[in-house]
Amino acid sequence: MDLARLDRVLAERGEPSYRARQVWEWTARGARSYDEITTLPKALRAELSEAAPFSTLAVETERQARDGTVKALFRTYDGHAVEAVLMRYRDGRRSVCLSSQSGCPLTCTFCATGRMRFGRNLTESEILDQVLHFRRAEPVNHVVYMGMGEPFLNLDAVLASARRLPDVGVTHRRTTVSTVGWMPGLRRFVDDVDEPIRLALSLHAADPELRSELMPVNARYPLDDVLAECRRYVTLRRRKVFVEYVLLAGVNDSPPQARALAALLDPASFKVNLIPYNPTGSYAGSSRDTIERFKSVLDKARLPATVRLTRGRDIEAACGQLASAPRGTARQVR
Repeated sequence: MDLARLDRVLAERGEPSYRARQVWEWTARGARSYDEITTLPKALRAELSEAAPFSTLAVETERQARDGTVKALFRTYDGHAVEAVLMRYRDGRRSVCLSSQSGCPLTCTFCATGRMRFGRNLTESEILDQVLHFRRAEPVNHVVYMGMGEPFLNLDAVLASARRLPDVGVTHRRTTVSTVGWMPGLRRFVDDVDEPIRLALSLHAADPELRSELMPVNARYPLDDVLAECRRYVTLRRRKVFVEYVLLAGVNDSPPQARALAALLDPASFKVNLIPYNPTGSYAGSSRDTIERFKSVLDKARLPATVRLTRGRDIEAACGQLASAPRGTARQVR
């Protein structure tokens, strides 16, 4: 829902200011259309349906994985592709992975999104409409900004959307924003965000030279500077930073590389999420034994580390796999 447009339409019709709040409250609770918002006069519901569409995104396809994960492909009003994912867990978590851009300009070599043609930043409303799409089907309680794009290249819209998430049922403490280390946005996030929104860093190599090969952004914003800013976040917020580390066979998964990672990160400030590589055609994933050996090195160094559950791999919905097909080629719901 284009909330700015809704405000304009209501103002032009001379409606009281509380009408916009009524619409948002119902929408955040899962209303599927204006017709369900019974606190609005029936005539106004009909007018709004014409003048302010209920969603800024059109659903093109939706697919469900064997593990219950759901991936939706949306189109913006100007035809840009956006994907978002709902992950269902046995413990009751319902986590939505949101995109902040259509495509991504930062071209990390292991990420399918980086091979897409970059479209544009998404608006606050386009980001919110991703989570609202899934909220209409069932309650959600976690959000991660880890889909398409670099959130800190679109920080204003990301924060504006995140600040509305408690209305949808997602507290700030259950909201995580991930970055590859885009320093201008990271500094602003550390300095200006008062809410307890969590920070995650995509790291993937402790060696600066290797990290620059995997993630060209490292040549612009060196890892030492990024980590210093992350430590400042920990000092100010008293919350650990999650470190995302995708394991690539024969590239960054050896025990010496695990020791280098453990030497780089202070256990009091960082927690590592080891991510099995999800095939995108660029690399091979590390074996289960290799992942366990890597984790054992971190365990011995007492650096907190977990191996992330892989969700939705069979529908290309897992970490690093979001890269929408051209219009008309995406597969349908199965």
